[in-house]
Formats: sequence, C-alpha cells, structure tokens
Amino acid sequence: MTVATRAELTEWTRHEDRHGPHEVDEHVHHVVRRELDARLAALLGTPAGDTVLSTGAADAFATLVPRLPLGPGDRIWTTPYEGVANLTVLSALRDRARCRLEVVPLRPDGDLDLEWMAAHIDDDVALVSVAHVPAGCGIVAPVEDIGRILAPYRCLYAVDASYAVGQLPVDAGRIGCQLLTGDGWRFLRGPESVGFACVAPELRQVLAPYGTAPLVPPEGARVVALNAALAEQEEAVPAGDLAAVLRAAVEETPGAELIAPGRVQSGIVTFRHAEVPAGPLRRELAARGVTAGKTVAQETPLYLPGHGVTAAVRVSVHHDNSTEDVARFAEALRDVLAGHRHHTVPTAVRAAPAPVTAAGAGAVAAPVAAGPRAVSAFPAAEGGGAAPAVRVPRPRRRAAGRRHLALVSGPASDGTA
Repeated sequence: MTVATRAELTEWTRHEDRHGPHEVDEHVHHVVRRELDARLAALLGTPAGDTVLSTGAADAFATLVPRLPLGPGDRIWTTPYEGVANLTVLSALRDRARCRLEVVPLRPDGDLDLEWMAAHIDDDVALVSVAHVPAGCGIVAPVEDIGRILAPYRCLYAVDASYAVGQLPVDAGRIGCQLLTGDGWRFLRGPESVGFACVAPELRQVLAPYGTAPLVPPEGARVVALNAALAEQEEAVPAGDLAAVLRAAVEETPGAELIAPGRVQSGIVTFRHAEVPAGPLRRELAARGVTAGKTVAQETPLYLPGHGVTAAVRVSVHHDNSTEDVARFAEALRDVLAGHRHHTVPTAVRAAPAPVTAAGAGAVAAPVAAGPRAVSAFPAAEGGGAAPAVRVPRPRRRAAGRRHLALVSGPASDGTA
C-alpha cells in the first residue's frame, strides 16, 4: 500500500475500534462513496451507478454468476488461462444447469484463437468468461477484440480484471462486457479484502427476475483506504518498457526459463529454474531484499499443469519501480543461483524442465491451429466444430497447511463435460 493508503486504513481502523462500526459506515456512505464511485467510474470507463463493492473479485463472481438462468441448451466458454476460483464457479453452474462448459482453443503462440471464436459463436453461447491477465503468467488477453466478436450475440461477457486494473488501461465500455470484476489490492495498491464488480444494465435485467444475493460489503476502513489508493492511482504513470527490461533480466540468467505465452505481455513476469525450486528461490530472494511471489499450477489448472509447470516464481513491476530495482533483482537472482551451484554435488544429474511453449506435446490447453477449426488436446465434441468440452478438475481433500487446491485433470473419454 502507499503511505497515504496505509495511513487512512490505520486511522479508520482505530476509529472503528474506539467508536464502533456505525460512525465509519456513516462516513463511508455520506462522504467516501461519492468520491470512490466517481474514481472507479473514471478508472474503469463505466457509469458510477454500475459499480458495487465486495470483499473481492472472486467473491463477486461467485455471488453473481451462479444465478444466471442457464439451461441444457446453453454453452459456456472459458479459456485455458481461467483461474481456479472462477473455474470452480463455472463448473458448479454447468452441473446445475446441465449445460456445456467449453474451452476456447489457443493459437500455437499461446494467444486465444479469435478466428475460431468468430467462426463458432452462436446464440447458444450464453456466457463467455475471460481473464484479462491470468494469475499464472503475464499474457494480456485481447478483451476488446473478444467483445467485438461477441457483441452481435445474446451471450453475457464476464472479464476478470484483477491482475490488469492498475497496471493496464481497463475500459469496460470499450471491452463491451456485462460483468467486470477487480480487486482493490495488487496493482491498485489498496488494502486486501476489498474489490468491486461493474454490472451492466443488461446483466441486471437478466438477474432481476431471479433475485440476487447482495454482495458481502467490505469493512468500512478498507473502503476509505481504497478511495485513498485510487486518488493516487489517478496520478500514476504506467511502468512502460520496464517489464521488458525485467523479462530480459530473467532471459539472461542461465537456467531460468520464462513462462510467457502470447504476443502481448503485462508487467508480470513468471519463470522457473532448472535447478532451484520456486519456493526456496523466492525465500532466498526475500532474504536479499527482493520480494517475489510463488504461483502454483493449480491456480491456472487448464494451462500450467499441461506444460509441466508445478510451481514458478512471479515478479512484477509497477509505475514506482525503476531500472535500478530490476538491476537489484537480477543481482540477487545471480547471487542466489551462484550459492546453489557452489553447494551442488558435481556428480548429481539434474534434468532440465521441458521448455514452456504455447503448444507443446501433451499440452492440456494448447491446440495446434488449423484454420478456424483448431485441433485441441481435449477430445473433439460430437459433430466437429464445437469448442472442446472440459471436465473441470475436482478438488482433492486439502492437506493441512497447504494454501492452494490440489486439482486433478481428466477430460471425459467421449468429449462431454
């Protein structure tokens, strides 16, 4: 969080502790929300009344999407880059409505196959869900191009902008989506457990006859802090080409391998190393003053597991980073790896990981392009031409102390969901 954001969160948390939540809620209702709605509208390109607050993007998606009135004749489209939280919601909706859940194919370079989408869209596609930037890698989905393809049809379009808003331009009007969800932390640098959902009038109209459970509101102090973060966001300068410098630093490191499918990348850089696991690498970077994250395959279960990735290191740059920060990261990374080489037994044989490319042998969700009818690694649906149906992995029992779902993929033998 920024200094101003942290100060607001601290002040109003103390105020709530001393005086109770009602005064904070009154301050939010009468003072903060007017400013916050205007700032969200300017940031997201939406009318102020179309945005509602929640405890997070995933919570908003899980509240709104299951109430869509879908039936057996409908199809849902998702992508190989869908996150596990939204994918679980889509799986439950498929099971309840007895509709089909299908995965849009990828081009050989890792981009979504827009030609395939244009050739196969029809009015039986009821919902399309796309992550603007996925959690597992830095690819940027062409959400505006997808919106133009879907516009003439009756389907609802949902975009998860959690990892995009704050680092990339996000304009719900230009995207043409009916639901856009995002978080107040990450690149917006607000507090955790606060997010938002932009709900277009078309989606409100669809949900109205069936009733909608209200989104769980975030704590008042967090709303005040988000407003402070957005006030500074208005003056933020994009990171620009700094992400390319960061990717180059990884590419120049012996044994490091970028996980970067697609032609357009964001400020998120994901990589793994042939000899040092992601967990120890992240911890040793932290010991040298460099904060990095760890992403596991189960966070993006339709893409990373099929490319042999179980865990990877994720780093990112924002507008307040500099080339000096990237140089410090590169130096820390070299230092960590030099220490591991020094302690490695010379006779030990370590197998290098298979290259992470957009379309590799055995890839779960990386089809080989063949014109508008891409061949997918999923079994083809009956009649040809339909998107590959996917059996969404079911979560196993979670082991104590683990903070992610362990998922097992296995498409049905007949290609049905």
